[in-house]
Amino acid sequence: MKIPRARMADLAYATGWRVVRVLPERVAAAAFTAAADVATRRDGRGVRRLRSNLSRTVPPGTDLDRLTRMAMRSYARYWLEVFRLQDMPRDRIVEGMRMLDEPRLRDALASGRGTIAALPHMGNWEHAGAWLAANGEPFTTVAERLEPTSLFDRFVRFRSALGMEVIPLTGGEQPPFDLLADRLLAGGTVCLLADRDLSEAGVAVTFFGATATMPPGPAALALRTGATLLPATLWFDPDGWGVRIHPAVAHTDVPRMTQALADAFAEGVASHPTDWHMLQRIWRDGPPSGADGPAADGPDVPEGTQR
Repeated sequence: MKIPRARMADLAYATGWRVVRVLPERVAAAAFTAAADVATRRDGRGVRRLRSNLSRTVPPGTDLDRLTRMAMRSYARYWLEVFRLQDMPRDRIVEGMRMLDEPRLRDALASGRGTIAALPHMGNWEHAGAWLAANGEPFTTVAERLEPTSLFDRFVRFRSALGMEVIPLTGGEQPPFDLLADRLLAGGTVCLLADRDLSEAGVAVTFFGATATMPPGPAALALRTGATLLPATLWFDPDGWGVRIHPAVAHTDVPRMTQALADAFAEGVASHPTDWHMLQRIWRDGPPSGADGPAADGPDVPEGTQR
């Protein structure tokens, strides 16, 4: 009997959390790098989409094959660290982080007005969340509901163990927007991935010279609650992690504030394109002229597991 794809995904992630956590780190890292290289050579639809997305972020003439290979290795590092993060010593979580413009974050947290950290799919945002919690700053985030439910529950348990409060995007007892607003009005912190729209209400923004759609939630929450809206971009260092806290977004209106987030994200992605893990479509038009190979909607991982 054929096992449903969703069930296969759950079994794969369950195995990853059990097996990868007990392997020596160098062995696990080598295995994930090799798996990334195999996936790149297979050139599945997620890899083609990643190559197409990356082609917009770099100058003409860039070696897209090499860039895509390195980006897939970065994506594999993200998953390796997800599986091992619960066992990582607190000292390494905290001391391995190199944060640029940290006073912007500290000032926002100390203001008591609530803080919204808006992030693209870059580097290891799970580690950034663990860093925040390890520094005594609990926060709330939203998780896309995965199938099967056991897989969703597995990710919720993982993030909760790191110190995050996790609210489901759909199917919760209360709409997530209202819950997030409550947390912010109480002076809390909310972290949201904000470079890929998951609804029909996406805001059109200019991103690397073309029209993309990004979620209105971060800007709408800031306007409703008065919270500080901080874009943050992330990357991998050879032996650690980097984060830049960009200037706070001025409170104007949802379209202009979402464009300001897109501009900050573009600055971060342009600086560290290999650490942008966007294996799904975000631009409204087709790939730019000269993009390497066809692109398709969707990753080579089960829908929803790309954070």
